Amino acid sequence: MSLFRDYHAHVYFDPHEAGEAERLCLSMRDALGVAMGRVHSRPVGPHPRGSCQMTIPADRLSEALPWMMVHRGNFTVFCHGNSGNDLADHTAHVMWLGDSERLNLDQFRPN
Repeated sequence: MSLFRDYHAHVYFDPHEAGEAERLCLSMRDALGVAMGRVHSRPVGPHPRGSCQMTIPADRLSEALPWMMVHRGNFTVFCHGNSGNDLADHTAHVMWLGDSERLNLDQFRPN
């Protein structure tokens, strides 16, 4: 049994790359049959740039990772498990394809 119910892969992009990033996410959705979230042209939540979230079932991660490695182009992809502990999921349970970036983790920290 997996610690993670599923995984999120966030494709990061700058404003001028929004169309290309959306095409990448649509391709991933169609090729792997995974859920695609909204394309955010500005930072949302902890994410430092525009992003699109892909939700990958735990049993599909071994297929999704190589696909992302081959097809991501110059995009950075932040991938994390979803255990229910948001702070740990965005710090300890992460993988980066491309350069890592600084997240805004304030929303996950206790006041």
